[in-house]
Amino acid sequence: MTLTRLALSNPVAVVVACILIAIFGVLSLTRLPIQMTPEISRPEITISTPWRASAPNEIESEIIEPQEDVLRSIPGLLKMQSTANYGMGFINLQFEIGTEMNRALIEVLNRLNQVPRYPVDADEPVISVGGDDFSKVIAWWAITPQPGNTRPIESYQDFVEDTVITRLERVAGVSRVGSFGGRENEVRITFDPFKAANIGLDLTGVAMQLGSNADVSAGLNEVGRREYTLRFSGKYDVSALGDLVLEWREGRPILLRDIARVELVMVDATNVLHQNGGASIAMFVIPESGVNVYDVMGDLKIAVADLADNELDRAGLQIYQDADDTVYISESVSMVRNNLLLGMSLAIVVLWWFLRKFRATVIVALAIPLCLLISFMVLDFAGLTLNIISLAGLAFATGMVLDAAIVVLENIFRQREVGREGNEASMRGVSQVWGALLASTATTVAIFMPVIFLQNEAGQLFSDLAVTISAAIVASLLVAVTVLPTAAATWIKGEASDDHHRHWWRWVTSHIMTWTDTPRRRW
Repeated sequence: MTLTRLALSNPVAVVVACILIAIFGVLSLTRLPIQMTPEISRPEITISTPWRASAPNEIESEIIEPQEDVLRSIPGLLKMQSTANYGMGFINLQFEIGTEMNRALIEVLNRLNQVPRYPVDADEPVISVGGDDFSKVIAWWAITPQPGNTRPIESYQDFVEDTVITRLERVAGVSRVGSFGGRENEVRITFDPFKAANIGLDLTGVAMQLGSNADVSAGLNEVGRREYTLRFSGKYDVSALGDLVLEWREGRPILLRDIARVELVMVDATNVLHQNGGASIAMFVIPESGVNVYDVMGDLKIAVADLADNELDRAGLQIYQDADDTVYISESVSMVRNNLLLGMSLAIVVLWWFLRKFRATVIVALAIPLCLLISFMVLDFAGLTLNIISLAGLAFATGMVLDAAIVVLENIFRQREVGREGNEASMRGVSQVWGALLASTATTVAIFMPVIFLQNEAGQLFSDLAVTISAAIVASLLVAVTVLPTAAATWIKGEASDDHHRHWWRWVTSHIMTWTDTPRRRW
């Protein structure tokens, strides 16, 4: 066995290798992002089309059905689900696992361009890649007025979006911050139909005229040696919008304020959000993929504390955190980690109970931390995270990594019993069982490795389990044929294996032979 021969000829290199594994394993452990579960990618595209103040029936017939007609034949489409709400239509497209999303997005854009027409006052469709992000929310905050602040909390929506959400989205690792409970401002024009009918004014034309107010460039005009930019100012402030000229009648203008009331108000309330009996604005935070949620949450709390002491305090607001998923993640990860440590401790105790030799127990138990550290390095190299699935894989592998070490050490002791010493006993002890160890390791890895190549959600969820167990098993084989024989040759000199429980095995075998010593009893 070449690896064993090299290890026995240079024990210092084996020690250095173990130290390097410990250093890089700890570094990998500190670099691994901590999450609840592995990242699961769902190839989905969502199309949302706003149509203000429209009923679901009209949205279904005028927007969703034309879009469905052109989208139903997209290559790789598995499922299309449509939803018509008040003022908004949604279409969710689910594709096959492994679909190239950039190509699918381009295909969706091309198909939407084939829609014959949209309602005049409907907005352009908004396309987003990904499904429901609320499953990834890690924290919720509630913003409420301070005592003595009588301003409605709903009116702070613009302040929250411009100040609070903008500040939180600058935190490293944050993908999206959203809010509920506030109401945006809108310019509301309330027409008097009797006045409009009295002067014979067409309100549909007025609506188109109001929607076309914009600043228009008219090019350049040269006056002598000077060149002037011509620009038509068609935008109005809210206070001046009432002076908009709708028509001219007999040399006199008909202004907007003559037939309508213009005011800046909040949009109509569609939901109510309360915190401890009072109105509030709720905010949620969604992290980016593959980040350490503990680091993100720590930076978020620092940013929220800074906002609470400065901008929110000056605005007469206060903020409270309602939910923190890192608490649940910490409890779950701690439970799996404690089970892992308990399993390691029980394995070492059982080893000592049967071996009854301190050095032999230490040599075999050395395989556990070395294999776990190598597994951490593999997880870091593969870009995976530390979650309850990967930790469960390490817990399962804790007892499995001892099998090869126990077999090798027992055979080395057997070589000692026949009179061989040092390197010779270690070399022969490993070479005699090398084939069996390789076959056992290969069969175990062959069971778990196919899970890595599954592309569905189950494969994405349990691939971390397969990677950690496979890495630990392969590492246990390498440790058993390099580190363990080197340590046995150096630490266990002149010792032979003495079975302290020999009388147990003789008692068990004698009773089995007694129970099965005749054909009648064997039957």
